[in-house]
Amino acid sequence: MTTLSCLLFVLATSPATIPSAPAPTIYDPRNIRSGLVIPDEGYCDQPYVVITKDGHWLCTLTTGKGVEGEPGQHVVATISSDKGKTWSKLIDIEPADGPQASWVMPLITPTGRVYVFYDYNGDRVSSLGDKKNIRADMLGWFVYKYSDDNGRSWSSERYRLPIRETEFDRQNDWQGKVQILWGIGKPIVDGRSVYLGFSKIGKYLIEKSEGWFLRSDNILTEPDPNKHIWQMLPEGDVGLRSPSGPIAEEQNLVALSGGALYTVYRTVAGYPCQAYSRDGGRSWTAPAFATYSPGGRQIKTPRACPRLWKAKNGKYLLWYHNNSGLNFDGRNPAWLTGGIEKDGFIHWSQPEIVLYDPNPPTRISYPDLIEQDGRYWITATQKSVARVHEIDPALLEGLWNQGADKSIARKGLVLSFDGSEGKPAAAPMPKLSKISDGGGFTLDLWVQATSAKPGQVILDNRDQTNKGFVLGTGKDECLRFGMYDGNLNAYWDSDPHTLRPGRLQHVAVIVDGGSKILIFVIDGVLCDGGPDRQYGWIRFDPQMADLNGRKDLLIAPDFSGQVKAVRIYDRYLRTSEAVAHCLAGPQAKE
Repeated sequence: MTTLSCLLFVLATSPATIPSAPAPTIYDPRNIRSGLVIPDEGYCDQPYVVITKDGHWLCTLTTGKGVEGEPGQHVVATISSDKGKTWSKLIDIEPADGPQASWVMPLITPTGRVYVFYDYNGDRVSSLGDKKNIRADMLGWFVYKYSDDNGRSWSSERYRLPIRETEFDRQNDWQGKVQILWGIGKPIVDGRSVYLGFSKIGKYLIEKSEGWFLRSDNILTEPDPNKHIWQMLPEGDVGLRSPSGPIAEEQNLVALSGGALYTVYRTVAGYPCQAYSRDGGRSWTAPAFATYSPGGRQIKTPRACPRLWKAKNGKYLLWYHNNSGLNFDGRNPAWLTGGIEKDGFIHWSQPEIVLYDPNPPTRISYPDLIEQDGRYWITATQKSVARVHEIDPALLEGLWNQGADKSIARKGLVLSFDGSEGKPAAAPMPKLSKISDGGGFTLDLWVQATSAKPGQVILDNRDQTNKGFVLGTGKDECLRFGMYDGNLNAYWDSDPHTLRPGRLQHVAVIVDGGSKILIFVIDGVLCDGGPDRQYGWIRFDPQMADLNGRKDLLIAPDFSGQVKAVRIYDRYLRTSEAVAHCLAGPQAKE
């Protein structure tokens, strides 16, 4: 029974095909349903928060009684004095019975004034040729209003932003007489300058797009909006585009040291784009797909908002979805990577799951980051409900400290085996909790293979009925993990060519019972599918329950190589913990 082929595993070919999970018994703050609801009128989008001078949260969002893009869509504000537990009634920034107003983005100034920037169909465009009552929430003007009482009331006058005509405008369906545009995120402040990103559309509705920025050097100090000076960047007639495909949209940016800027935006190529500016946004590096480090592995995300933030500690966060889908799907779960600036470039960590919904097809997007009193929250929307979620600071610190942390986790450690002799062995197998309860477990080990032949067995706790788990080798020089609870089974492979004969390697197999996701982290790198697969991780059936098999764990029973050390945890390890174990080396002690 030691061969890997003794158990037939059923592979779920698409993470979206897995059914919704039952209610877990273990609380998981990453479960989006545990968040605090932000009020809306039915549809809700882009819930962005600024902290006003009185210490309250002011959330602005786009809402309406219909679905996205229907008449009655407008922009509103709501206020929380208790960090998102309760909210005020919605405050109209624009009324529901006026021209459509959408995609509102707030800016808090040092004086306490709050500006909001949004789309406004001021010309009430509603037709295109013989098409009547078209979707109009991206048509028309880019405008802003302000509040001097912490968002409780808003200026009666709105001010139109100067969007100069460019190539995309002249190419669009109205030949520039109507502009098509929208923005996401919040404006950023860099010194005395404010930058606001937005996307122009070259063909209705969103068949081709490119990115632009507005810069003002006096909005923070000049109280009269009629005297604000705006510059649209980059210079020239062409915005930031994609190296592959017609879509380059939802640009958002952060400020680096020395006046540099960094932007990320979505495409339909399976990867987000990135670009740097060293001259205040006037020119940008050639758009390229974002990488974890300069010249390194490409970051994956579908046609979904990749959201950037700069934290108060000067470090960075990127929200994305860690799969190379080509459309609007694949937005669950949401992942975070932490960034550190080195020599003028951002180096990104291996990612962590930050939020998920138990129903795989659910979309989670348009987040915002809130920092207050040393705590962190993220807002996000599912279009029909928006919520705020407190984030464990340890998750963020782990991301930022990857590469420096070499500690061995002790929490949840239930087995530690010293395989220094490298011979086949057995160890008492600890009892694992039911995965369906939301717990999970992790296998953490060091291996040195002499052959990558498929079908070898590295770890095995299966009983006579094949109940339990097994870790072995698969095709294309990969590792294969399978599990069977007596009723349900699943397997997943690491990325191809991640098993390297002759090399001592660190392997973490993380079975996350909260998100119901199986993850490989090999040699400190989380498998993301690379160029071969859309996903490097997989969902397993949420009903997967008890995996307790035989009473002992077989170590290297049918393996051409050596297993140097094994640890088992009765919880999922964070990616950052797995990376730290890799850096600590095989001789590290708990």
